[in-house]
Amino acid sequence: MTRLTTHSLTSFLSLSLTNQNSSMDFTADQLLQYNGADPSKPIDVAIKGRVFDVSTGKSFYGPGGSHVMFAGKDASRALAKMSKNDEDISCSLHGLPEKEIGVLDDWENKFEAMHPVVGCVVS
Repeated sequence: MTRLTTHSLTSFLSLSLTNQNSSMDFTADQLLQYNGADPSKPIDVAIKGRVFDVSTGKSFYGPGGSHVMFAGKDASRALAKMSKNDEDISCSLHGLPEKEIGVLDDWENKFEAMHPVVGCVVS
């Protein structure tokens, strides 16, 4: 018979809560809260509706970083176009040529290798 200790129960509950939170649904407004402005919250960027925790890249995505414009947003179109222009920061892939879709796929693969997926963007 296995004895359940307070420590093992706490560890189990902590792991369970972590796993639940690893697949959150975000609206666009909710995602915006994870733009790096609040240092107590992680920094998130979405690609093709999948939300990545990019907090380890705080120097890039946090305040003053070279990619701060993507933080708290779905940056799919901008990444596909290799653009930092505000008008390109969008989830819309409409009208993108195949070459730019390929660029976006490469970005998605890089993000998957470097950052955990924490959820998805919902309408």
